[in-house]
Amino acid sequence: MGRTWDSPAGNLLVSTIVRLGMRDPAPSTLAFVIALAVFDTIKNIAPEIAVQIKWPNDILSADGAKICGVLLERSDDAVIVGIGLNLAWHPEGLDRPVTDLTALGALPPHPQTVTEILADAFAIWLERWRSSGMPAIAASWQKVAHPVGTAISVHLPTGDKADGLFAGLDDDGALRLRLASGEIRAIHAADIFLI
Repeated sequence: MGRTWDSPAGNLLVSTIVRLGMRDPAPSTLAFVIALAVFDTIKNIAPEIAVQIKWPNDILSADGAKICGVLLERSDDAVIVGIGLNLAWHPEGLDRPVTDLTALGALPPHPQTVTEILADAFAIWLERWRSSGMPAIAASWQKVAHPVGTAISVHLPTGDKADGLFAGLDDDGALRLRLASGEIRAIHAADIFLI
């Protein structure tokens, strides 16, 4: 979507590759796997910091500022997962609130240490995804994500916008948006803002 990432010293910017197996759940659901791994990593390195997941894989502070973002790109049988975790610095002047763990009062370890913790957490969640499927991942994700009924604004890649209430996830991980009319709309790709 033409976005740039800044990479100052002290933050974690890392990529990994997941080779897809024939029995794996839908590749798009890896977004939830990595979100859970990053969530667990933050709780490991900064247990005093309250965080939540925003659909599908952003990690937010208690006041809704973004701490981590994830990008996934598929190439044949591989999914490249890119993770940007603000440990010590965050950009200014964006269209949404952002923060970092240091600004929130944590003393995060060196990015290499965080990488190792994240790799271990990702391996655990990846195995659960492969062995138990998306329903188990979705249930775990929902426990630490914005709750059902949260007011959200959906900004679609087409430029269209829709506001409504978060109504959970479809089986494939699509966001279910309850519109004011009561209609449920499945959202597969969009920028989501909590309102």
